[in-house]
Amino acid sequence: MTRVKQQKPAASPAPAPSIPAIPKPDVPARLAALPGLPIGELKAEWRRLFATEPPPYNRRFLESRLAYRIQELAYGGLRPETIARLDALGEQFDGRNITLRRIRHEQRPIAGTRLIREYQGVEHVVTVTRDGYEWQGRPYRSLSAIARAITGTRWNGWVFFGIRPRSGA
Repeated sequence: MTRVKQQKPAASPAPAPSIPAIPKPDVPARLAALPGLPIGELKAEWRRLFATEPPPYNRRFLESRLAYRIQELAYGGLRPETIARLDALGEQFDGRNITLRRIRHEQRPIAGTRLIREYQGVEHVVTVTRDGYEWQGRPYRSLSAIARAITGTRWNGWVFFGIRPRSGA
């Protein structure tokens, strides 16, 4: 005789927390109050507006993100068509490559550029490629990785190689 297990009814997922809309006349006052709030109150406001724990970032980040969220709840966020269009543009621009997404294409040195840096009496030459960088015949995705390989410590690659963004970009 075989037993048939009775299936328990699927538990319904917990309802999403309801975040109330913010009245439009309240927006300027709430935005003006953010810089004067203690960090504990900023975190409490984050919990109210996002229904999640605040990230462990600095005060400036919390203030700017809360200011955006207040306006988003009062005036509405981006339309789905706008979000889809931004996603499509991002795909055309970087093809889902996170490294390229972090550094805008116009700001990266032109492919073929040689970056030369002397460190502890040794000259290091890095060649900019279409997909990243090459140093000592090995491909790298970032200048920071090369700087770390050279020095053994963490460096901002742009700082290490003395690169400044093009002016007027």
